[in-house]
Amino acid sequence: MSALVATWRGAVSEALANRVALGSQMAVMIANDVVWVAFWVLFFREVGAVRGYDDDRVLMLLAVITSAAGLSLGLLANARRIGSMAVDGELDAVLALPVTPLAYLLLRRIEPIHLGDLAFGIGLFAVAGDPTPLRALVFVSVVTCSAVLITGFLVLTGSIAFFAGRAEGGELGFQAIILLGSYPSDIFAGVAKILLLSVVPAVFVSAVPARLVARPDLSDAAALVAVTLLFAVGASVAFARGLRRYTSGSMWTRA
Repeated sequence: MSALVATWRGAVSEALANRVALGSQMAVMIANDVVWVAFWVLFFREVGAVRGYDDDRVLMLLAVITSAAGLSLGLLANARRIGSMAVDGELDAVLALPVTPLAYLLLRRIEPIHLGDLAFGIGLFAVAGDPTPLRALVFVSVVTCSAVLITGFLVLTGSIAFFAGRAEGGELGFQAIILLGSYPSDIFAGVAKILLLSVVPAVFVSAVPARLVARPDLSDAAALVAVTLLFAVGASVAFARGLRRYTSGSMWTRA
């Protein structure tokens, strides 16, 4: 545990080494998030509610998804890079260290630009989320679940590279879960809705957590926790099996 704490402290120190760059990167992401929020607010004010979604509901959804993405992609940045690291042979050095490989990889790197998402999401909730002590507690809880779910999904899709020899799966998984999670889930139907509930759990990344903040419900909470645990365990198992293949010598060779 002490080695992992030291690893995370090292990652924090690296991120803080150039505070001007840190601040500018965060500012760029915050500006991007502001534009996205402005789009949805203008949309709903012009069109009105769509399938039960209005500007208040979508602002809560965006507060959840940006906060969770900031935690996952900002503080556990290597979750997005598992596939490329496997393909490029960047895991060799990790195997020689007396630490749990996956935990070390996740804590090793901080992505400053995504810390802007985290700051923006928290700020958006404070301004537009009608915060109370109970709502703040629920918000922190569901954002934590959402961040774990995003991380688990990215590690799971990235681990495909161990078996397929290509890193595209992780990047496609990242694009899918962030893009789909940024839209109100009720605008989707049919096959797309099934996809959101199963293969790409985008509904549980943003829509369900946002609904829990607005209206706590035991069944929704249980479903969110169950799906989060499912993907967290699945990611751990997939990475462990992939790592065994990586170290067995049966790993592919790159052309």
